[in-house]
Amino acid sequence: MQAVVYDRNGANYCGRLWWMLKWLGHDAVAVLDGGLQAWQAAGGAVDSGAAFNAASSATFALKPALREWVSTADLAPQVGHANLTLIDARGAARYRGEMEPIDPVAGHIPGALNRPFNENLTAEGFFKSPQVLRAEFETLLAGRDATTVVHHCGSGVSTVPNILAMELAGLGLTRLYPGSWSEWCNTPGLPCAKS
Repeated sequence: MQAVVYDRNGANYCGRLWWMLKWLGHDAVAVLDGGLQAWQAAGGAVDSGAAFNAASSATFALKPALREWVSTADLAPQVGHANLTLIDARGAARYRGEMEPIDPVAGHIPGALNRPFNENLTAEGFFKSPQVLRAEFETLLAGRDATTVVHHCGSGVSTVPNILAMELAGLGLTRLYPGSWSEWCNTPGLPCAKS
């Protein structure tokens, strides 16, 4: 069954569902570019109320994961090595440690690059073209191998648009650190940086 996920928040929340379905082995899942507002602007029909039809549901069998994630225990020993490139999707002020509205510590994982997730979108809320995304990520990576990328944010949700953008750009599959900054900064003994 083809699944199409969407939201009104720049693929921020539906992106996590896209990633989870891929992780569960379901490859036929797509993100509606531009979200609900683009659908409605194009004249797409909308409905409200209970629309789920249990008679048409199917059984889903778990399959091998199509996306990978890393744990804090796996990530921590790799920080600072050339075989790891961290990309933090939080806003620049949170990344730099100037403010932290959620977690007890402000800052970022040492060595992480910053690419706020909303930089993947046009002013109209669509993903930028694959060519533009590729150029922007290649500039950010500055020669680093895209296969070494692990994405994170504050809690592992808003980083998924970066994962999607790198795939759209043809840079391959990258990994997710779902614990993200919240888990990292709350784990005793792990280094935290500010810049």
